[in-house]
Amino acid sequence: MTGPSDQEYMARAVQLARRGLFSADPNPRVGCVLVKAGRIVGEGWHERAGSPHAERMAIAAAGPNAAGSTAYVTLEPCSHTGRTGPCADALIEARVARVVCAGTDPNPVVDGTGVQRLREAGIEVTVGVLEASAAALNPGFRSRMTRGRPLVRSKLAASLDGRTALASGESQWITGEAARRDVHRWRARASAVLTGIGTVLADDPGLDARFSAGDLPIVQPARVIVDSSLRTPPAARTLALPGPVLVFGCRDAPESAEALRRAGARVERVPGERHCDLAQVMARLGEMQFNEVWVEAGARLNGALLQAGLIDELVIYLAPQLLGADARGMFAIEPLVSLEGRIRLKYQDVRKVGSDLRVTACLAES
Repeated sequence: MTGPSDQEYMARAVQLARRGLFSADPNPRVGCVLVKAGRIVGEGWHERAGSPHAERMAIAAAGPNAAGSTAYVTLEPCSHTGRTGPCADALIEARVARVVCAGTDPNPVVDGTGVQRLREAGIEVTVGVLEASAAALNPGFRSRMTRGRPLVRSKLAASLDGRTALASGESQWITGEAARRDVHRWRARASAVLTGIGTVLADDPGLDARFSAGDLPIVQPARVIVDSSLRTPPAARTLALPGPVLVFGCRDAPESAEALRRAGARVERVPGERHCDLAQVMARLGEMQFNEVWVEAGARLNGALLQAGLIDELVIYLAPQLLGADARGMFAIEPLVSLEGRIRLKYQDVRKVGSDLRVTACLAES
């Protein structure tokens, strides 16, 4: 049975886990609270790969008070040795009396074995407290573990009539300053920011996260360019910024590839004829342990990702203005011959950001 205080303490653990929102990649964001005799005796959260996991941090904070306590953890304690030892073993060694975890770990090398190990050691385990709240912190990690690819969010800034730029390409700025600040927050939580060669040539974007989270750490996302013919200029602004840049191509261009490598980019080839196979791009990003990919691209790449079924969420900023029928749209997709072919969406969230609206939607289940 779930006790009346279990949700309260798990809510605190979820709050702690959020501290790793911008830095825990490629690991999941996890928080832990140790409670003894109705009092919190230790807290922890996972800051970044290689640092102590949330459970070990909480155990260290609790000291001898860890013995006989209840541990509230937002994800099943790990049972394998990676950069740190198994957290299930740490809880056993600390002699906690009970473990409450929000859900099991989707990582196939864990997936229930941490819970099993705790129970075999005589520790009472409860699973499923605030599971949805905890899972919402790690959609990309879950996607990578269950589908072999990152969660993909595509951001678009548009007028109320769904136009992203004038016919000339002019688009700065359709949305307001508050919306642009919000975009940098999303960039900061992503593993990578992805764009296409068209956007690079037209706008020369930086694609870095210019965002401060106060005293919370931030790890800059990688920048990924889908560029079938390797036309990215070695002098592109994003290549001069700190952090990794990855360029995917699908055609032979050895001189261009070498120039990009000298400029600091990593260049990889994926299958494809005229265009890169986007499913292979996402699979490769999964292999590279990218959890969340934030797309900032033009209508052509967005349309290709959408029709390939590779966009999980749309984050659309709508400005209170109209640009007219000749302005550019959001998605370049095949013309529909009937409404039966429309792409159906489901709203997840709608809120005001400054003077603009932010609409978050996902593909509706057919």
